[in-house]
Amino acid sequence: MQKIVTDKAPAAIGPYSQAIKAGNFLYASGQIPINPATGEIEGDDVTAQADLVCKNIGEILKAAGTDYEHVVKTSCFLAEMADFGAFNAVYEKYFTGKPARSCVAVKQLPKDVLCEVEVIAYLGED
Repeated sequence: MQKIVTDKAPAAIGPYSQAIKAGNFLYASGQIPINPATGEIEGDDVTAQADLVCKNIGEILKAAGTDYEHVVKTSCFLAEMADFGAFNAVYEKYFTGKPARSCVAVKQLPKDVLCEVEVIAYLGED
């Protein structure tokens, strides 16, 4: 196993890694809309927050030597299911390969953000 770390995505805010490479897969921790340069939450609505979340995921994927096209599964968490359409409008710009996905509304997300996304990506044969 190998830890994947990049300063171009938010540092972990708890006892976990940004991502772990295990065999031919990358397991990335959930990303929230934190600006990695400032450590601050950005975006006043789900559209802006989802865009930053997806950009942060892209940086983790890049650090692992892969990209959005290799994501096989996402888990998406919304603070309000009413934001589903707006979230999808941003999500589909990044995840054009249409990976498997679950999307649920939860009672509360870390730092009271509006969305969080975690991914699993296939890295190919060793």
